[in-house]
Amino acid sequence: MVATAKKAEDLSRFGQTVIEGKNVTKVFGETVTALEGANFDIQAGEFISLVGPSGCGKSTLLRLVAGLIEKTSGDVKVNDDLVTKPRTDIGMMFQKAVLLDWRTAIENVLLPSEMKHRITQEDKDKAMASLELVGLKGFEFHFPKQLSGGMQQRVALARLIQTGADIMLMDEPFGALDEFTRERLNVELMRIVGELKATTLFVTHNIQEAIYLADRVMVMTPRPGKIAEIIEVKFERPRDISIQTSREFNIIIEQVRDTLGSH
Repeated sequence: MVATAKKAEDLSRFGQTVIEGKNVTKVFGETVTALEGANFDIQAGEFISLVGPSGCGKSTLLRLVAGLIEKTSGDVKVNDDLVTKPRTDIGMMFQKAVLLDWRTAIENVLLPSEMKHRITQEDKDKAMASLELVGLKGFEFHFPKQLSGGMQQRVALARLIQTGADIMLMDEPFGALDEFTRERLNVELMRIVGELKATTLFVTHNIQEAIYLADRVMVMTPRPGKIAEIIEVKFERPRDISIQTSREFNIIIEQVRDTLGSH
């Protein structure tokens, strides 16, 4: 077990298991095995980062949990229910913001509510609060072309919050941003997830980002993707960004790199 300067409570601080995978395998076509024999369990309120080389099945795992694609074998359960289709208690965010250019920020955030029912004042109030939570107060009526890339991702995050989902799946949401913007959004995401107490699965190629955000880092092998190791990150929350320069943090970086390099 990796030593740390400050130890958080163990996993008992989280709730019951809400996401569970048993021997999960996904084969595309007849020959491409994207994910093979994956076993994992994620507890309520946990933040799990997934790292691994391109094509190792990280995004596939997220889509299986979300019910967007069907498994080939094994079982994926959310709240003890087998996942067979998309679920309303799961929200997803992608690398691109995917905003509608002709709609303002708040109109984009309101889309999940609009798809469910006629928009109410409560929906509008929640959307305003979501935009404020992600640091966009004052930009509610700006169009996407009037916002920077980082601000557009904030709108996408507010839209994810608007779904009210207890489980948030994030597929490299900051991967296309510059390092400075990415760092700021990491700090914001940690704060937001802490406030929402949402269970989060976060795919990234950035090892530092994965460790900084996560309670556990799930390290995956090259295709066919397998879970090589799940590494605990026992730093207290909230975490200052300066923790990334600490000896303890860099020990975990080396552990992740060693695991990646041994497969």
